[in-house]
Amino acid sequence: MFPILLKIGPLTIHTYGFLMAVGVALGLWFVYAQAKKTGMDANRVMDAAFYTIIVSLIGAKLLLFVSNISYYVSYPKELFSLARSGGVFQGGLLFGTVYALWYLHHKKIPTWRTADLIGPALALGHGFGRIGCFSAGCCYGRECAAPWAVTFKSQYAGQLTGVHLGTPLHPVQLYEAALNFLNFAVLFVILKKKKFDGQVFAFYIFNYSVIRFFTEYFRGDHADSVFFIRGATPLTSLTFPQLFCVLGLIGGGVLFIVLRRRQRADS
Repeated sequence: MFPILLKIGPLTIHTYGFLMAVGVALGLWFVYAQAKKTGMDANRVMDAAFYTIIVSLIGAKLLLFVSNISYYVSYPKELFSLARSGGVFQGGLLFGTVYALWYLHHKKIPTWRTADLIGPALALGHGFGRIGCFSAGCCYGRECAAPWAVTFKSQYAGQLTGVHLGTPLHPVQLYEAALNFLNFAVLFVILKKKKFDGQVFAFYIFNYSVIRFFTEYFRGDHADSVFFIRGATPLTSLTFPQLFCVLGLIGGGVLFIVLRRRQRADS
């Protein structure tokens, strides 16, 4: 749609990268502002959030590489494309969560209290990231005849992401962006009314798993290797990201129950 935001001589600013940077900046600002409001050490919390973002980006790209390793072995020059890609979000979430838990424990920062700030920040940043996906033509939807279908025409985007040009597609990136912004609003409300530390983060995992499971049905960029079960239609198929979402639903539910019981036991 609009893959290049600005080009001045040799300097090229891609819309996707710019919007992802905006999302990261707003997410960090949210964490800092809320940490100060709750009386936490905002600078230490910001350090944890910053390092977690770096590890998450590495994890997202690593999972993308592993899931497409045969392609990168056959076309080693395409390894450079990993620098332009945001990677697989579940990989970033997994690596980021594990690292954050270790870092917070190591630095003696309240773990679940901090996680409750990071959850909404992730949803906010992810919303902007998906708008960036839409602008670049990556993570595109399957063909449809809906009146809100979009048609990509940028030859540059087609070469960069493989998006189908000249074909009406579901704007699945915008579906997920809108749902992530809604998730941010819901989590912010829960943050203001939470009963125990970790409640917001548990809801983040649960809510995002529902969002991603739903939007997977409208994706059109998946290779055959992405499907755990390949049915005749999207509704009778199951992708590996959807399988991870099922695990996320279970994990979010278990985390909620365990932390709630711990709070009741402590009180």
